[in-house]
Amino acid sequence: MKMNRKYAMTNRAEAVDATRRRIMQATWDLQSEQLIATISLEAIAERAGVSVQTVLRQFGNRAQLFDAAMKFGAEIVTEERQTPAGDVPGAVRAIIDHYELRGDGVILLLAQEDEQDAIRQITEHGRQLHRDWVQEVFAPSLEGRSAKEQESLVDLLVVATDVYTWKLLRRDRGHSRKQTERLINRLLSTLLGIPEKES
Repeated sequence: MKMNRKYAMTNRAEAVDATRRRIMQATWDLQSEQLIATISLEAIAERAGVSVQTVLRQFGNRAQLFDAAMKFGAEIVTEERQTPAGDVPGAVRAIIDHYELRGDGVILLLAQEDEQDAIRQITEHGRQLHRDWVQEVFAPSLEGRSAKEQESLVDLLVVATDVYTWKLLRRDRGHSRKQTERLINRLLSTLLGIPEKES
């Protein structure tokens, strides 16, 4: 009897967790498609395949749901961008993969950051996440430099790998994904003083 009850409780907990994840995924996906202010709980519930009551029962209110969804999204982004330190072509491939998947949604989010403090917190977190990624991935190229030189180089590397750089090349200039990858590799090779490698 006890084993059956424990099994049932485990299944229920897993089902609840799966429901929460579906709701957060739905919220995360919708915020990359439309303005956050226009996303209704009904739309989130429909995308997740649940009722609005379930959404509220799981997260309490809209603000708490979006907060949870953004943390959920940050974990996804961190995983998508993982690259071994020092692997410059690998870093470019990873960041381009990420922007091809999420870049337009990020640009949409950045366009809203002056409208709500909550959105600005998300974009500021994203900027810090990107800078941390740059410092980690390009750590071998930062070694042996003064603190001031390191900071300046990190600033330039952040710009070279930023979502707006991707947008300028891919969306504004109309370059292919392969051309964009080659151009960013070329830019990084110049900044780092290393031979350019074919991507």
